Amino acid sequence: MTAPFGRAAVPALAAVSTRSATPDMQRTLEQLVIGAAPGLFVILWASGFIGAKFGLAYAEPLTLLAMRMAALVVLLGIVILVTRPQWPDRIGIRHSILTGLMVHGCYLAGVFVSIENGLSAGLIALVVSLQPVLTSTLANRWLGERVLPRQWLGLALGLVGVYLIVRENIAAGETRPLAWPAAVLALIGITVGTLYQKRFGGGIDMRTGMWLQYAAAGVLFGLGAFVFETRTVQWTPQLLFALFWLVFVLSFGAIWLLYFLIRRSAATRVVSLFYLTPPVTALMAWLFFDERLSPLSLVGMAICAASVFLVNWRPSGAVARGALTWRVRRK
Repeated sequence: MTAPFGRAAVPALAAVSTRSATPDMQRTLEQLVIGAAPGLFVILWASGFIGAKFGLAYAEPLTLLAMRMAALVVLLGIVILVTRPQWPDRIGIRHSILTGLMVHGCYLAGVFVSIENGLSAGLIALVVSLQPVLTSTLANRWLGERVLPRQWLGLALGLVGVYLIVRENIAAGETRPLAWPAAVLALIGITVGTLYQKRFGGGIDMRTGMWLQYAAAGVLFGLGAFVFETRTVQWTPQLLFALFWLVFVLSFGAIWLLYFLIRRSAATRVVSLFYLTPPVTALMAWLFFDERLSPLSLVGMAICAASVFLVNWRPSGAVARGALTWRVRRK
């Protein structure tokens, strides 16, 4: 029987070339890969604005997302045909579909539609940055995860830091009424979907589980495009680049890393990483598009970094216990 791909997704990258290595060498390399996952996730997730910025100029939001999901279903279907992973049972299929409708359907549709309707990237980032606080509140009750006072302080500081980064962009542009409900839909979708995946998606092979998620979201986007949009697409090199970025960098990169981190860490610690995406996005915009970084933005970046440290910091004894739990869980 095929082992769940999610539990070995990142460690497998290290194990491919170390089958003949000693256990200690293999474990060390595996820990290095696992340690790099959060930073890589932040960079990939923050780069999502590139795909949206280029793609929405040539296709309507739901049409663009439907094309993205269709490409993912085909590519991941090929992977499944070659590797033949185990499919989930009927309950697992239902959980995967519901997760896909929330994480991909509600979140992506909300973000793209709000931007299309005039909400600035800075303001949608501020709305979605409420996720760590909302997730921690729900995780405390739904998953039984204890959120320490130090972590609540870190979550509150993160909100302050994000506001300082995006405050200059909040008033820019004319916003249509649909933008605000779409932004709230995005926040609810990514928050509830993350917790749902944490609680019900841990035992499902990520190849088949993600295929079901992408397929469900693709049906939702396709129906929405047929009902609300003209489905006009301008096929340009910029659009193809945007699709490539959205499919491979975001969906095959950032989303898979997010689910891997969810499986091996507390939900509060994982979602606190979202506080780092506005600072990284602002740095990318400054580097590639020469957008101005104000002194307050730099202060906000420092506050965001401090907030993530407060949420994720654990005494050495707790780290050792967490590593032992992770190894036992894998066995």
